[in-house]
Amino acid sequence: MAGDLIYAFRIMRLPLLDAGGAAIGRIDDIVVVPGRSGTAPRVTGFVATSQRRRIFVNANRVASLDTEGARLRSWDVDLNPFKPREGEQLLSAHIIDSRLDGESVSDVALRPTVGERENGWEVAKVRLTRRGVLGRRSTYRLVEWNEVNNLWATSTEMAAEAARLRDMHPSDVAAVVRALPATQRQLLAKEMDDDRLADLLEELPESEQLSLIANLDLDRVIDVLEEMEFDDLADLLAEMPAQQRSTVLEAMDDEDADVVRSLLSYAPGTAGALMTPEIIIMGANATVAEALAQVRDPEWLVSIAAQVFVVQPPYKAPTGTYLGVVHVQRLLREPPGTELGRCIAKEPTVSPSLSDREVAEFLASYNLLAVGVCDESGQLLGAITVDDVLDRMLPADWRQRRRQAAQQ
Repeated sequence: MAGDLIYAFRIMRLPLLDAGGAAIGRIDDIVVVPGRSGTAPRVTGFVATSQRRRIFVNANRVASLDTEGARLRSWDVDLNPFKPREGEQLLSAHIIDSRLDGESVSDVALRPTVGERENGWEVAKVRLTRRGVLGRRSTYRLVEWNEVNNLWATSTEMAAEAARLRDMHPSDVAAVVRALPATQRQLLAKEMDDDRLADLLEELPESEQLSLIANLDLDRVIDVLEEMEFDDLADLLAEMPAQQRSTVLEAMDDEDADVVRSLLSYAPGTAGALMTPEIIIMGANATVAEALAQVRDPEWLVSIAAQVFVVQPPYKAPTGTYLGVVHVQRLLREPPGTELGRCIAKEPTVSPSLSDREVAEFLASYNLLAVGVCDESGQLLGAITVDDVLDRMLPADWRQRRRQAAQQ
């Protein structure tokens, strides 16, 4: 891999290395998406085989790529099966061996790029081969990526855009989407996966959320909304016209709909309207090892996974009597078999009627990432995280102002 160019044929079959340099699999293919406005196709990740599974490795998670292999920045690996998405292309499966006017693609050269936030790779050149006839040798030539533009064609531009946004942070995706005309926003929403669209909605004001999903059919809307956090979902439904809100709630899973109705019953601007019931709740007899297993679940938000709320049964909000909280730092200091009841911190909770301003002051006073919300009888109803409080306390246009400042 001399110079700045890295050839796809040599990358494929390289070992996939963990952060310590140990082989945990091998690279099978490279995922690319077309660039915007005449820019080169970009590498979004790699398809690898690990533990007999074909998985996707985000390009942002690769610290180095050389003759030793593709080395990850961290130790964790997502072992969910790789599923190709609309707008993506695999260099080995889709590009290499493609025929172009009597020539075939024999290799693709990548070059490192340095973006605004992270390093990556993009397609630089394509190696074309013309087979020799009548005993003549095959000939080769290296061309720029844009000399073979038809290689990078996808079904629709919005499908390619959705693929490009696949692994960006939701707040950055929101910045891209807000720069698009309304019609293109809605076309893009149709191409995005349900979970990614849900993440995007949570980063937009409710009025823009409603506009984005306006042209989706009811089944798709329900699929997307059920991927949202309950507190964000309740905020969105509160902005819907009454008839639309009723229709959505009737179509939702009964249990989820009951949770949302409960959140909608609290007055805007109160702790009840701000809280989420999706938190880690366990009993006093549960062990530290069991609590850490819950905390490790990557589906939990960082602010939620920072503590375990300990209650008497039942263990789903509204719970039995609230006993206290155990923070992750305490869990890490205790033997795995220690019961949570011996690790509890007696931190105060807030009432669902408390104003969001008072909640912010409470979190600041006690230096908390989250605070429990309890009713008058001491039942735990949910918790409020510091990120939701910040979102509520900042001016309504803070995201737009932050993007404008970054562009200056």
